[in-house]
Amino acid sequence: MTGTALRPEAVEELRDRILADPSLILDDKDLMRTLVSASERGMGDNIVDLRGLAMERLEARLDRLEETHRAVIAAAYENLSGTNQIHRAILRMLDPDQFEGFLRNLGTDVVQILNVDAIKLVLESPEAGPDPALERISEVLRVVPVGFIETYMSSDRGPTTRQVLLRQSIPQTDTLYGAKAPDLRSEACMRLDLGAHRMAGMLVMATENPHMFKPGQGTDLLAFFAGIFERSMRRWLA
Repeated sequence: MTGTALRPEAVEELRDRILADPSLILDDKDLMRTLVSASERGMGDNIVDLRGLAMERLEARLDRLEETHRAVIAAAYENLSGTNQIHRAILRMLDPDQFEGFLRNLGTDVVQILNVDAIKLVLESPEAGPDPALERISEVLRVVPVGFIETYMSSDRGPTTRQVLLRQSIPQTDTLYGAKAPDLRSEACMRLDLGAHRMAGMLVMATENPHMFKPGQGTDLLAFFAGIFERSMRRWLA
């Protein structure tokens, strides 16, 4: 008798436990694989064990289901986290009662909450150019010539009518980001509707993370953020 052999009463007790709760074995993949392998060896090399093949297929299917399950949970968590970020940013954005404070919040608190490196509010004007008065208000605000936004939001395929554009290739211009431009790797551009008889507007977010904004990602949250933002801007422009 080897040192690892069980006493007859212990074997009987183990057998009773397994019969009472088969999941003790069925839920253990390593144990089931060992039992199936032992069964195959007992049958000999010339016998095809369909049960073994079925077990392998079920294990492969189970592994795929587990991977899908983890991916779904991760996506749901990421979506919830993104929703919370947007909600916090909106609440902070709505706090100021002065336009200057509104712009300052964009460049400080909102940037930190959304974990981006730059946010710019872009407004078109036929008299665009350096304006010391605007520069004193906030470095977030950029006034550009008419038609700039349409050109800036164009992709390799030409102009786009989408409200939100995500990309990992930022146009090489210092008009918006200044000295930060070379370090930025991905960007979200949001077209703004500032009301009838008003020039075009755009909100842009950029980051050094090349994977934060990229084509194919969902844009619902950013579209929602842009909708709240443009309504706030209409209040300030009224």
